[in-house]
Amino acid sequence: MIVRSRSQTLALAVGIFLLILGLLRLPQLIAASPGILNIYTRLTQPILRHGPPPHDEYCDLHQTHPTATTDGLVRPSVTLAALLNTLEIMQSHFYTIWQGQWPGAIDWTAAVMGTQVSATLTAMTEAWRHRTSLTPSHAYTQEVQEHENAINRYFTQITSFYFGENAFSLRTQAYDDMLWVVLGWLEAVSFITLHSALHYNRSGLPYDVFNPPSLNSTQWYAQQFIPQFAHRARVFYDLAAKGWDTSLCGGGMVWNPHLAPYKNAITNQLFISASIGMYLRFPGDDNASPFTFKNPVRPATGLPPAKAHDPQYLENAVEAYQWLKTSGMTNRKGLYVDGFHIQGWIGGKNGSIGTGKCDLRNEQVYTYNQGVVLSGLRGLWEATGFRSYLDDGHQLIQNVIAATGWDTRGTRWRWQWAGLGRNGVMEEACDSSGTCSQNGHTFKGIFFHHLAYFCGRLPPTGFIADDFITFGADHRLAAWHDNKCEGYGPWLRNNAQAAYLTRDHDGEYGTWWGIPAGNEHTNARNMIDEDGFEVAPEDGTDYRNKDVPLDDTWTLPDDQRRQHWESMEKQSEEMEMPEKSDWDPNNRGRGRTVETQSGGLAVLRALWNVVDSRR
Repeated sequence: MIVRSRSQTLALAVGIFLLILGLLRLPQLIAASPGILNIYTRLTQPILRHGPPPHDEYCDLHQTHPTATTDGLVRPSVTLAALLNTLEIMQSHFYTIWQGQWPGAIDWTAAVMGTQVSATLTAMTEAWRHRTSLTPSHAYTQEVQEHENAINRYFTQITSFYFGENAFSLRTQAYDDMLWVVLGWLEAVSFITLHSALHYNRSGLPYDVFNPPSLNSTQWYAQQFIPQFAHRARVFYDLAAKGWDTSLCGGGMVWNPHLAPYKNAITNQLFISASIGMYLRFPGDDNASPFTFKNPVRPATGLPPAKAHDPQYLENAVEAYQWLKTSGMTNRKGLYVDGFHIQGWIGGKNGSIGTGKCDLRNEQVYTYNQGVVLSGLRGLWEATGFRSYLDDGHQLIQNVIAATGWDTRGTRWRWQWAGLGRNGVMEEACDSSGTCSQNGHTFKGIFFHHLAYFCGRLPPTGFIADDFITFGADHRLAAWHDNKCEGYGPWLRNNAQAAYLTRDHDGEYGTWWGIPAGNEHTNARNMIDEDGFEVAPEDGTDYRNKDVPLDDTWTLPDDQRRQHWESMEKQSEEMEMPEKSDWDPNNRGRGRTVETQSGGLAVLRALWNVVDSRR
């Protein structure tokens, strides 16, 4: 027989009461638990892979306001959940870690895939920063571990890609291919720097969670990769910079050293964005590799050290944008056409520079030619403080939105080609016919990646150290920029929803976002058969989707050079083509690829960064 005192009995009664009260509150505590843990739980068992109804809570991106909880936290919106799921499917379906590659990608698109993953990791770590601080608890610690584990998982794939990237081949390719590499590793360096600064304190402890002393360090482990990543960016920038040419057209980057001189929008925009990126984000490099041998007697010499924030990078960016802006490379809709040939140019020993001017314009319009320069313009403003760069960027975005038929959406003219799409949805000209190459599959994602960067909030303060200077925005300029970008929100949401609805039952995105959805989807096949989605022809050459013409305008007279270029272009033709589908237009041609998945990833990230993360 157990005998208890009155005080013991009272204490036991109080304990039982508190236990019952805790059990009654358990559902509320679970519901109020921070949301990122819930997201990663869904990533391990993603219902999106099973083809959810088109308007459930995960799919309807028109739900614009996150749900507030009783503890003051804001749950991630459906946009963030969809973004993370899209990343998971991209990496689990298309990436092979033992190869360190996306096997279906070609060299330059793989570089873009790495950029997209690093940028999404940045969005993930910034999403965590905006959460309300809590006193460390078991539930909080568990969520922190889940979040950090996911970050480390995807970052490990980026480090694997560093070794899997076909760097030696890329050194011999076109200058634009080299510059994609530069942007990719600068993006990775920026992510490492941000994640370390936000989530690791001076003792190296992530998120204030106690670690055993033996595990303590002064920084996140990933910082050890910054020198390697920066070195690769530096090597490829130096190689690409050789493409700047003043002997023709008064300046500008030549696209490809293996072809007749062609000065196109993308190579010059990449040079602008890479140059300003090197000025703002390059941490310096003292790695002397690769070594060169001047003769068998003298010892090997290596690359000289490259300092961080070298003003020469800024000068290159300013000069390149000035050339691009005055080159006459925009059409009557304010969109960048593809580029210029030089009339009368003839290669060979008895050749001629012809007019020496950029006077044969290729009128072909691609979506990515409207995007890459946006990162350059944002960086140029930050490095110079000149608002005109922001003005130019916003004007270009507005031109793009108009060219997607935004003003005619919902009208009888909604399916008419507007220049870059129809019904307010961005399209590549090859999308509706199913004839896009891997190049074309990648373009829309590139545009939205750079738009998201351009529309990032302006820093309130600048920085001065020796010859490195950046500028901040006063309240009026910051509010103006934010309001402009917020105004793009409905268009961004329209495109993200359109892209999201192209997913198949495996959660993989298609390339043609503009295909009718809902009640009109059943009529799409008839409209396709009847050329109801005809694209207005441009007076240009679609060499990105139909290969480079092997004529005197494009190629050098040396037959070996032509053979070299033919072999380079065959990379994208050697991939196995999926069977054509009778019911899903996005299974035509190359079907669903890592490049089309990256497009969905980029447009969702743009919607999250520019709109939903700020609500």
